[in-house]
Amino acid sequence: MVSSVNIEDWIAICETKARYCRFLDTKQWSAFTELFTEDVTLDVSEAGGGPPALGRDAAIALVRGSIETARTAHQVHSPEIEVEGASANVLWAMQDRVVFEDGNGLVGYGHYTERYEKRDGRWRIAHLKLTRLHVDATGWTAAAGQDIPGVVGPCSGA
Repeated sequence: MVSSVNIEDWIAICETKARYCRFLDTKQWSAFTELFTEDVTLDVSEAGGGPPALGRDAAIALVRGSIETARTAHQVHSPEIEVEGASANVLWAMQDRVVFEDGNGLVGYGHYTERYEKRDGRWRIAHLKLTRLHVDATGWTAAAGQDIPGVVGPCSGA
């Protein structure tokens, strides 16, 4: 939602998230790290991850440990952005494709709920929560409807 938001801020937040997807998928870890505040909270617990990671180093370690060797493609769209001063709450619809080294993979559908903070003239992610509405698993031996390791939520086996 764009209410009385400065369009430059709205665009800058969208560009930050676009870089998030690109740097994550191309494994540009140094550039990816710079998108977050030092005190970021990363919560993927509802999407199959462990407890929330507190701080940038812990958040990056969690992400790298999960997908560093996987082939990924992340897409976000339909942002709902509310800016209040130097802080913004954003909800993104998301879809990701993850293929692990063993050939197993998934396509996930859900949302990123985020808070951005403008520091030193740049918008950075201060809080990120990933939730999944549905996961299509590929290559797993589990039957449709069963849990896939590392995934929370409804799954369909392929």
